[in-house]
Amino acid sequence: MINSFEQIQKFGQGNLDAAMKAFGAFSTNAQAIATESAEFARKSFEHNTSTMEKLIGVRTLDKAIEIQTDYVKGAYDSLVSQSTKMGALYSALATEALKPFEGILNKKA
Repeated sequence: MINSFEQIQKFGQGNLDAAMKAFGAFSTNAQAIATESAEFARKSFEHNTSTMEKLIGVRTLDKAIEIQTDYVKGAYDSLVSQSTKMGALYSALATEALKPFEGILNKKA
């Protein structure tokens, strides 16, 4: 009976350790995601403001269309780049948060 109690205690401690490591990894990666999101929002706001300033000073329709076209191209490129970065960050979040549980799952199998 003492052996089984010790095994249960070790198993519980192993699960607790894995959960704490997973929480730490989740916290670190969530902070990176939040920082990247805030930086993207800041850059997007600056790009929008710059474009509006250019449009306010425009005198011809051709120049306004050129400015708007440049804005759309830049915004699209920025969005694609940001989507790639965020995908990588979320993938790292999932990978690192689940890594501590791999050992537990392998012991069960």
